[in-house]
Amino acid sequence: MRTPPFLDEIDHLLLGLVQTDATRPLHDLGDRVGLSPSAVQRRLTRLRAAGVIRAQVAVVDPVSVGAGLTCVVLVALADDDPDHHAAFRERMRAEPRVQQCFGIVGQWDYVVVLLSADLAENRALSQRLFVRQGRVARFETLPSSGAVKAGLTVPLPDRTRTEPGTTPEK
Repeated sequence: MRTPPFLDEIDHLLLGLVQTDATRPLHDLGDRVGLSPSAVQRRLTRLRAAGVIRAQVAVVDPVSVGAGLTCVVLVALADDDPDHHAAFRERMRAEPRVQQCFGIVGQWDYVVVLLSADLAENRALSQRLFVRQGRVARFETLPSSGAVKAGLTVPLPDRTRTEPGTTPEK
């Protein structure tokens, strides 16, 4: 396991800001955290190099591109052979319609989040990923009736310091 880098209060403020809008100009970020644009750039470069910021992406509305059905799939592999687990994980990483995949502990081995156009496409995808590929003992598909919350924002430690130019709430 890697040791997490030291992050100070300004790092946390910057991370909070860029998690919600990575397109903010450096001068805006600097105004909000009390640094010059060049100092903000150096910090962001350091955070990227350390792997704290893994990527900057555009979030696309799935419905707008014909992927309106989200399903959560619980998967149990047929055995605990490390090679079978490695092959399953690689298959999940290679499939664009797999949005997330987590190894879990308990009666299931994995939780997979799939995007598809509709139930018919989801069935075909599930057949290809979980049945034809073999080594899956069972899987259960739970279609979503609608998103309550979806995102990848990581909660940051609560800091007593406030953003420059603001006053603490009482």
